[in-house]
Amino acid sequence: MKMLITGGAGFIGANFVHYIRQHYPDYQIIVVDKLNQQGNLENLAAVRDQIEFHEFDLIEEAKLVLIFEQGLDYVVHFAAETNVDRSIEDPDNFVNSNVLATNILLRLSRDHKVKRFHHVSTDEVFGSLELGSDDKFNEHTSYDPRSPYSATKAASDHLVRSYFHTYDLDVTISNCSNNYGPYQVPENIVPVFTLMGLQDKPLTIYGDGKSIRDYLFVLDHCRAIDLILRKGRAGETYCVGGGQEQNGVEIADGVLSILDKSQELKKFVTDRPGHDRRYAIDYTKISRELGYQPSVTFEEGLRQTIDWYQANTEWWQPYMEKFYVPKFMQKDVEQ
Repeated sequence: MKMLITGGAGFIGANFVHYIRQHYPDYQIIVVDKLNQQGNLENLAAVRDQIEFHEFDLIEEAKLVLIFEQGLDYVVHFAAETNVDRSIEDPDNFVNSNVLATNILLRLSRDHKVKRFHHVSTDEVFGSLELGSDDKFNEHTSYDPRSPYSATKAASDHLVRSYFHTYDLDVTISNCSNNYGPYQVPENIVPVFTLMGLQDKPLTIYGDGKSIRDYLFVLDHCRAIDLILRKGRAGETYCVGGGQEQNGVEIADGVLSILDKSQELKKFVTDRPGHDRRYAIDYTKISRELGYQPSVTFEEGLRQTIDWYQANTEWWQPYMEKFYVPKFMQKDVEQ
């Protein structure tokens, strides 16, 4: 089997590359990543001599054609601009990476008869749920994106489905909840809070800290995608969740407790514009049809993640030199 993994040097993509290498040693793996602020070739150091790696932007179609001409069985599409705060400041970049690049990959997959195209998406395309409700997103939830990031992911989801209905391309889609785990750059809450706590710096909590997300340990996500590739039905969408709802205050408390740091490190700052209040995933479909179940509780996963960052200081230290602070909260951080 020959598999193209886009964005394979990023957080989830790199974990998936390691997963496939471990479980399917005979697969030929090709990775394309433009190595932006989220992609890091060091993430693939342990398997670098076991994969074929290309550094370029997916909108450089001529370079992609050369890879597709080799013949591909699977395309697993992780590559995307994913940071909500960055999308608020630079939406054009998100349209190019998340919509235009996806269309190029789909067209080439159709023309070169790829056996299955799997698109990795997000629960953020569904909008927001009310705090205190029992509602959860599922495969029938209407799309209601609230940020340029989620809007471009929603657009790419629709493109993928259109290639199934219009061109009969074998596609699957997964909409996942918030991932966390090793190799995640400090632009997301778990690594940011972990690295701030390790350095005795403030853990900046947006707004009242009560916005809730469903958290999914990254290796559980990798298992889910593997199940979809092997057993999923063409044209279907699968919602992948961790069943672990946490708000910002709870995550800060958990990190500080594991690190044995003072709770006074918590600092409440200006809320993100258009901040969704709650996400939750109903993963009944993938559980019933494919046998998926999350295997890691949030407490277990958080401890494993913190242990990884403590053991890999040389990996995360360069990020501290160019730590990203959204414009809307820069005044809070400076205070």
